[in-house]
Amino acid sequence: MESFKASVQYGDWEGTSAADDAHTDLREYLEGEKLINPNEFLIAASFFADEDYTSVRVFMFQGGPDFESVKDRLAAITGPIPVRAVNIKLTPKEFIGLFKRFDVLLTWKGLKLADREYSIIES
Repeated sequence: MESFKASVQYGDWEGTSAADDAHTDLREYLEGEKLINPNEFLIAASFFADEDYTSVRVFMFQGGPDFESVKDRLAAITGPIPVRAVNIKLTPKEFIGLFKRFDVLLTWKGLKLADREYSIIES
């Protein structure tokens, strides 16, 4: 069973990411390409890259375009979330370009650094 968590073959690094929508965001891109239905809500996107290959995959939940109703419906689901997954052809530059700001932070696995504060002693 798959989950909404990034993973790679060895998992040496783990981390978090955050992004701000651009003026033309991922949902608008999907609408323009007719890849999302009016009753679907875009709940996740995956970007994967290795030496020779990149992949963008989006996950839509059927439940309307309204955030609050989707949030309530997701909270009521106890098992796996039913989604429709679509692979889309975007280069890394095109994918990142759908966001105003895009940040990825990787930490060495097992060190439990997520949400820890740090101070820079030299830069």
